[in-house]
Amino acid sequence: MTQPVIDRHQTARRRLPIRLTNLKWLVGVIDVSDIGKKDSNAPVRRRTGLDAISAVKMPEGLTAAVDAWAEAHHLSRSDAICKLVELGLKIAPAPAHTTVSDAARIEEIAAHQIDLLLDPALPADERERRIRRLTEGPPEFSHERIDLPKPPRT
Repeated sequence: MTQPVIDRHQTARRRLPIRLTNLKWLVGVIDVSDIGKKDSNAPVRRRTGLDAISAVKMPEGLTAAVDAWAEAHHLSRSDAICKLVELGLKIAPAPAHTTVSDAARIEEIAAHQIDLLLDPALPADERERRIRRLTEGPPEFSHERIDLPKPPRT
């Protein structure tokens, strides 16, 4: 009796039904205790988890640099890109806006420099008026300044 040849690819392509009567020749070949055991030689598929898949378009030079970094750190390209992005995000950029304390410090430095330029023979109240006028600007333009809070409307 000849044994039928079953091609896994052929059955997958054509969806041929496999009946137990066609597999009688397998009796004795497969031990019942083997069913359900994990074969240690079988390739293990790595679980990717539930993370989203993102595609990245990079120039060849940058891709080569990422690949070199990945090889130096024994990582895959995907893991290397993930690690490099995490490292880049950890470094927080310096705040671009000036805070209130910075503005007050700048105004104080400006007033000191103006005081050094003024004539020392001037009376104290005239010196303060000139410093205030130069740091705050003329009152007729105060409504045009964008760095000052707007007065409440009545």
